[in-house]
Amino acid sequence: MLVENVMFRLGNTINSIEAANRSMQLSDRVLCLCLTAANVSRALYSLCDNVLWASSVGLIRDINKECWSLQSSRYYLLSLIMNLTRDFYVVLQLIMQRARDKHFRQKMSQHVSESPEVAEVVIPQLDALLFLLFESLKSHPSVALDTLKNICDLFGPLNKLGIYQTNAGVVACCGLISSMVGILTFAKPNLNINT
Repeated sequence: MLVENVMFRLGNTINSIEAANRSMQLSDRVLCLCLTAANVSRALYSLCDNVLWASSVGLIRDINKECWSLQSSRYYLLSLIMNLTRDFYVVLQLIMQRARDKHFRQKMSQHVSESPEVAEVVIPQLDALLFLLFESLKSHPSVALDTLKNICDLFGPLNKLGIYQTNAGVVACCGLISSMVGILTFAKPNLNINT
C-alpha cells in the first residue's frame, strides 16, 4: 500500500510537470502563461504535499511541518488564481465572440426590449451584459463548471493562509461542491475544459 501511495503521489507531480511542458507550446500567449504558471505551481504544491506526507509516515524526519504546509497552500492558491485567470479570459473571449454574432445581437436586443420592467430597474447595458454572460456560459458548460470548481477551491488556501478567514462549514461546503464538479467532469469528459 505504501508503494502504491508513493507512485500515485509522484505520478501527480510528474503529470503537473508534463502539463506545464504541453501548455508552453500553446500559441495563445495568455493561455500559455496562465496554464504554464498554474501547472508549475501545481507541481510545487504536489512536491510540498509529498514532503508532508513522507514526514507523516516517518520517511522524513525533522521538518517544519507548519512551514511546508503554508508553502503548499501558497502554491495551491497561485495555481487556482492562474486557473481562474484562464477561466475569465476564456469567458471574455466567448462573450466577445457572441457579441460579434449578428443573430445573437438580435436575440439580445429582443431580450432587453421584452423586459421593460427589468430595464427600468437595471441599466439596460448591464442586463444585456448579464444575458450575454449567461448565454455564453450556458453554451459552454465546461467553462462554467471549471470556473465554479476553481472559485470553490479558493476558500481552502485562503482560509489556511489567513487571507480570508471563514468557518469550517463554508470550506467544507465549497470542498463538497468542488468534489461533485470534479466527479461530474470525470464521469462526463465532454464537461472537462479543453484549454
